Amino acid sequence: MAGFSAPLAARSPRGPLVSPVLPSHPAGAPAGRHPPGPAAIAEGAAIVLGPLFAQEAEAVAPVAGPAGVPVLAFTTDPAQARPGLWVLGFLPEPPVRRVVAAARAAGAERFAALVPENAYGRLVLDAYRRAVAEAGGVLVRQEIYPGGNPAPAVRRLANYEARRGPIDAQIRAARALGTAEGRRRAAQLQREARVPPPDFDTLLLADGGEQLRAVAALLPFYDIDNPPVRILGTPLMAAMPDAGREPALVGAWYAAPDDQRRTAFEARYREAYGRVPPIVAGVAFDAAAIAVTLATEPGGPDLSPAALTQPQGFAGALGILRLMPDGTNRRGLSLMEVRRDGAIVIEPAPDRFDERVF
Repeated sequence: MAGFSAPLAARSPRGPLVSPVLPSHPAGAPAGRHPPGPAAIAEGAAIVLGPLFAQEAEAVAPVAGPAGVPVLAFTTDPAQARPGLWVLGFLPEPPVRRVVAAARAAGAERFAALVPENAYGRLVLDAYRRAVAEAGGVLVRQEIYPGGNPAPAVRRLANYEARRGPIDAQIRAARALGTAEGRRRAAQLQREARVPPPDFDTLLLADGGEQLRAVAALLPFYDIDNPPVRILGTPLMAAMPDAGREPALVGAWYAAPDDQRRTAFEARYREAYGRVPPIVAGVAFDAAAIAVTLATEPGGPDLSPAALTQPQGFAGALGILRLMPDGTNRRGLSLMEVRRDGAIVIEPAPDRFDERVF
């Protein structure tokens, strides 16, 4: 990431206007052991970029806050977000808001969630609850499953016994007649009776990789079919180019950064640095772009909270980006749909922020 420091060394009479704070602890040492942020502030930095780890962001906050120095942190930990310290990493909430808004626009009303029992699953579920409520939907069911054993949670989510029960009762009654007609009727019910759909029309799955495949394979077994139930995913689906090989995931929606912009950014990075950019490179570019944009305003540098949280946002490496007053961020994301042979863009990433979605 050192390659991003040079364009950030803008100077003002008060000292370094923009100070990149990159991991400085020795290899193997705990992150945040020697945080450089306070030193940068003491030297007169007007804005601090790049606390990478949550511990580093937490260490710099007590110094930056009282000094009125904004911090653009690269961490993905939303717990570090606060007024004056912005978390620029990719957060669970923006893609969740994007897919929920799209589902509501398509007529979805009743939502359900099936998430893993881990930190990411809890963050996604919290974001989903908020997004559904803000969009005017109703969250009717939610289940959390431990790693490696999703079946009981899927069964509970499906409310399978209640939905299947009336059919099984008819089959038992037909068999109890003890007649050829009763046996014929029971066999017909077994073949043709359809379990009613679940009491939700949209289901969020917050897993990826083989665990997502395992969860998805259970859905039709418990008569959660797509359609009529629309499956929503997280950006973890973007890392599964062959997700469409699982029939239950065909037609699923998820949100991800604009693919063309991502490809263009990766090409520019390779040309400049001779290697594939790490995941954090786009976030670092965004921080640099925001800082340089505001530091070079025609009327002079303006790094005030009002300027940083301007409603129109900024042009980032992977699309538009907006800093929120609470320290979180919003991003312009494409809406993707899983197909058998790959994912396609069904709604391109927006080029401006719309309060109805963001």
